Amino acid sequence: MARRKSLRFDACPMARALELIGDQWSLLIVRDAFDGMRRFGEFQQSLGVAKNILSDRLKYLVQEGVFDLVPASDGSLYQEYALTAKGRGLFPVVVGLRHWGEANLFAPGEPHSVLLERDSGQPVAPIELRTRDGKPLDAADTVVQKLPVTSP
Repeated sequence: MARRKSLRFDACPMARALELIGDQWSLLIVRDAFDGMRRFGEFQQSLGVAKNILSDRLKYLVQEGVFDLVPASDGSLYQEYALTAKGRGLFPVVVGLRHWGEANLFAPGEPHSVLLERDSGQPVAPIELRTRDGKPLDAADTVVQKLPVTSP
């Protein structure tokens, strides 16, 4: 099997982000953490992923600073996984993927989970990108300033 190229030192921020959270299990673990899950068993039960895969992903996410291992909140000898500031910063990514999935992957009227504002009980409004002066921003309105290609 061909070995996957590491994107860890790529000049593109998106490539580096995908190196960290680009597999389905890592992002679903983060999603579940936003839903309040903190223990290995909770993640395993929710995701149905093999324990060795879950263990590897959680270890990597801790190593990369997305989660901290903390003492269990109930005072038991267990440890829990708590999102760090870096991990909590993934919230707009998770919400954006959720909204894209709602808009593009369900048939009209097909039931699915819905993200609600805790206080109002209303669905969270879709994320909108805006220019610095508040106008709607589309991909056609942007350009990536890439680094010059250098020879090895």
